[in-house]
Amino acid sequence: MSLILDAGPIASQAAKAAAAAAAKAGVTVVDEHDKLREIEELLVRIWGMSPHGAPIPFDLLRSISHAGCNVTAAYDNAGELCGAAVAIVSPGGAASYSLIAGVLPGTGDKGVGFALKQHQRAWSLARGIESMTWTFDPLVSRNARFNLTKLGAVASEYTQNFYGVMEDEVNANDESDRLVALWPLTSQRSIKASEGIVEEIQFDEATLGKARAHGPDGAPLLYETDEAMWCRAPGDIVELRARDNKQAAQWRHQLRGILEPALASGHVADGVTRSGWYRLSKTDQA
Repeated sequence: MSLILDAGPIASQAAKAAAAAAAKAGVTVVDEHDKLREIEELLVRIWGMSPHGAPIPFDLLRSISHAGCNVTAAYDNAGELCGAAVAIVSPGGAASYSLIAGVLPGTGDKGVGFALKQHQRAWSLARGIESMTWTFDPLVSRNARFNLTKLGAVASEYTQNFYGVMEDEVNANDESDRLVALWPLTSQRSIKASEGIVEEIQFDEATLGKARAHGPDGAPLLYETDEAMWCRAPGDIVELRARDNKQAAQWRHQLRGILEPALASGHVADGVTRSGWYRLSKTDQA
């Protein structure tokens, strides 16, 4: 893994990188303590309501803020709320744990999500916290690439049905398998990523020989080399759930059967290609 540096000067670097990310996205990113009902409403706009209510209700946001944990909000040039992220601090203050992060529908390509995460990184480092964790759906290749390639996080743990069956509008009664992201906030890789220097990963299918498995769509799903395994996620699982829930469930179980044992045996998911292929590096190669 990347060399971990002293967190003192990196806290300053993180603050500058977060400011630059916000400027590039055209937003103002702040620690929000007052407009928490607006944040609740935004989260509902992003994920919809479930039988249990809002993704994170106002009263819980109020408690998280009052406890001194992180509620981050992004506002556009018109002063409209367009993104939010929430994180708590683990026992002992050793790590921060991101509960949720999302942006207003239609703003996903403007860098608002990246600005939110860089603000969380700066917030954590300013408090001497050098790592952040969260969970994400391994089937959502766009988010996986954002986490593992654009931010510099890694994943070495797979959890089955983490939240139980998800009944919100986005997850459409799917099981909630999750990868656990670990973001080492002071690693060289994370520092470079915060400044927009992304370590893109690529591979040439023609050089990998015969695929070891094919996906529900009939295309190659898994390759294996001496250095890594390559596993593909579907292009748009949200659209697929709406169109063909049976095939979406097949993707869930097929990727579970690959990712869970691979990570348990010592592989680490440390990047995702633009076309949705996970790189699962052997631990001694990561």
